[in-house]
Amino acid sequence: MGEAVRARPRSVEEHGAMMAQLAPSAEEIAGFKPLDPRPSDVVITPFGKCGTTMLQQMFHQIRTSADGGDMDFDDISRVTPWIEMGILLPETDINAEQVANPRGFKSHLHYEGLPPGMRYLVSLRDPKEAYMSMYHFFEGWLFEPGTIQPEEFMPVWSRGGPSGVDYFKHLLSWWARRDEADTLVLDYRWIIANKRSAIARVAELMGIAIARDATDMVEARTSREYMLAHKDRFDDLLMRTMIHRRLGLPLDSDSSKVRGENERRLPLPASIGEQIDAMWAERVAPVTGHATYAELAATLA
Repeated sequence: MGEAVRARPRSVEEHGAMMAQLAPSAEEIAGFKPLDPRPSDVVITPFGKCGTTMLQQMFHQIRTSADGGDMDFDDISRVTPWIEMGILLPETDINAEQVANPRGFKSHLHYEGLPPGMRYLVSLRDPKEAYMSMYHFFEGWLFEPGTIQPEEFMPVWSRGGPSGVDYFKHLLSWWARRDEADTLVLDYRWIIANKRSAIARVAELMGIAIARDATDMVEARTSREYMLAHKDRFDDLLMRTMIHRRLGLPLDSDSSKVRGENERRLPLPASIGEQIDAMWAERVAPVTGHATYAELAATLA
């Protein structure tokens, strides 16, 4: 099964065909035990490339802050397991006890796709930023560099990754729950600009009273500089290993979630910006009353 694909895809069609091969087998489905949720569990569930890894790190450092924080892991998704991928990652038991409480989980799902009765942490991001961030993340890992252009990437972005939930469905689901006591919805850029306030709000959702010196530690450990210095903890080791095992893609692919300021970044094509604006006008503006993401984000702040 894992020997069929040796080279990275070079087209959107090849990429789609490759990702379809990750579908779990009947035996895997039959043997999988889905998450048995607890009221104290926290699900970190932004759309892809909208701040998930930063929030996983923030969550984990907050819950271990009484002991000075914890960096003794090889993949942040080992200590905050990915719900949707649990069936493909037998080395992680999503129902197991974790290194600290509350238990935390990663997801990219909308509210309706998750078990009820937990706590939910979501960061939203400008869709145009999210689009290009996902493009750069996939390039060099899930497709050959320089072969799929940003103008061609829309079908991949629109599929919504393993969750199958697109950006707009995800955003509207969590927008509807932004005032619920069990849900915290924040803007990605606001978190970066107001890190200490964000830490306090996340800690409150978790039910943890965090001290000032612990806040200092969490702020430092969620900085770009710190996470870059420890980027091997944030490079999807579990996913890379699984995809190598099942599809044969190179294990040493660049899948780091943390990018330096000077790394290659292509501009958003004007045609893609126009498509995203049209989708926003059709699907988001009528529901939220906000004509742009900037307007919507301002209300969250």
